[in-house]
Order: sequence, then structure tokens, then C-alpha cells
Amino acid sequence: MNVSIWDPFREMEALLNTYTMPARRKATAEDNGPLETGDWAPVVDILETDNEFVLKVELPGVEKDDVQVAIDNRILTVKGEKKNDDQDKKVHRTECRYGSFVRHFTLPQDVDVDKVEATCKNGVLSLTLTKIEQAKPKQIEVKVH
Repeated sequence: MNVSIWDPFREMEALLNTYTMPARRKATAEDNGPLETGDWAPVVDILETDNEFVLKVELPGVEKDDVQVAIDNRILTVKGEKKNDDQDKKVHRTECRYGSFVRHFTLPQDVDVDKVEATCKNGVLSLTLTKIEQAKPKQIEVKVH
């Protein structure tokens, strides 16, 4: 006779996952738009100041060498792969996403594509996109003769 410990929350958690996981995946796919591909999509925050845009891409567990950032025709692409190093172990539960990812962002016209910086700290890739200095309106004095 096998004896197992009953977890009253296991059934409720399984039921919730049945309803919430597809909705989360669907919402992510719709939010990302048609330019997204891959096994998963990292979440991104986009912030703006007077001088720059900052994209913060959450990439926990992704190695620096497994991430590529490129700009082509004003499309910023962040792509890479999160590798699963636990494939040789017996897994009881996995909620982490693994595999390839791609995110695309159309850059506004006021971004200087030659002045983009990328840094990674604590699993967050920060992309700083400097804005082009706009010509300030010039006041012209009218002289009376």
C-alpha cells in the first residue's frame, strides 16, 4: 500500500493553471504583435526621458553570450536563448521557460541609431537609446528701419 501526503492546494493550483496559463500565453502573444517568434518572450519595460528611451528586458538565467541585439532599418531586435542545464536531472516541477526568444521594436524617428548602448546587470538587459537633438525654434528679431 502506498501512502502519499495529501496537498489540498495541488488540485486548486492545477485548476487555476488550466485557466490562467493559456490566457497569459495568449495575452503575451497579442501584446507582442506579429513580429514575435520563439519559445518564450521576455518581458520588457520601455521608459522615456527628455533625452533618451530605455528598454529593460528581463533575462534571468540567460548568459551574455546567448543574447544578440541588432538594429536594421529602424527595427531593434533582441534575440537569444535560455538554455536548460537541468536536462540530466529528474524534474518534479518546472515553471521556468527555456528555449529561443525574439523581440522586435520599431524605433521612433527621433532615436539616434548610432548611439545605442547595452548593459546587463542582475539578469536585466538595459538598452539606452539616445534621442537626436532636435533643432530648437529660433527667434528672429525684426528690425525697424
